[in-house]
Amino acid sequence: MTDDRPQMGTPAPPPALVDSHCHLDFPDFADDLDAILARARAAGVTRMVTICTRMDNEPAVRALAETHDGLFYAAGVHPMSADKEPLIDVDAMIALSQHPRFVGIGETGLDYHYSADSAEVQKESLRRHIAVARATGLPLIIHARAADDDMAAILTEEFRAGPYGCVLHCFSSGPDLARAALDLGFYLSMSGIAAFPKSKELREIFAAAPLERILVETDAPYLAPPPHRGKRNEPAYVAHTAAVGAELFGLSLADFAAQTSANFDRLFSKAAGATQRGAA
Repeated sequence: MTDDRPQMGTPAPPPALVDSHCHLDFPDFADDLDAILARARAAGVTRMVTICTRMDNEPAVRALAETHDGLFYAAGVHPMSADKEPLIDVDAMIALSQHPRFVGIGETGLDYHYSADSAEVQKESLRRHIAVARATGLPLIIHARAADDDMAAILTEEFRAGPYGCVLHCFSSGPDLARAALDLGFYLSMSGIAAFPKSKELREIFAAAPLERILVETDAPYLAPPPHRGKRNEPAYVAHTAAVGAELFGLSLADFAAQTSANFDRLFSKAAGATQRGAA
């Protein structure tokens, strides 16, 4: 006898997403990293960039990228650590960047909210990171907080001295810095902050930007989007931020995921090349 009842099909896999900025070397993930990566893949997050924020941690972050499929890394000195560490050696950073999983420079930038007293050393550190980005062709990864005017001025001045690629990660600054960055051809990255109910003005900044310049990220373990707000963030949760982005741009989640993945590939071309070669 033939069974003519409707058959339940295999659920469609989630759309492929990239978490363009997370911190998987942080102690928050020490006990369950394999489970975290499994949940990310189950949520469609096929690639992640884990960010080294202090150069003495670079070997450990590199080892993570070498060990796990789909994981790349970037390295630099976070602006809040700029006065606590030696300024980077440009030539040494260029040498480190030759590693096949090393795909970005930073995070670097300016943070006057917590560290205004180290503003001058932050600026010098930022300029050195820009020199590495310019020399290597790898994208600069920018942290900006309470420093919009100086950030826009330095990024613009340095770009005129020689072009480089750049993403303003976890973008939560004002419209003037967004406009300055976009005018230079840079990218803005949406984090869980964009999904917070009170972030209407920030969502308006993203909505006014070209879709071709938008990335998504978690900044895990920080800034978990709803419905996980207040808990430890992890790469799987980038899907919640992407859902907010899709709604913002009037797209399906699949189309928004495809576009932001294409944007990532354009900016992080070294990671894209490794993926195409099957080396990711």
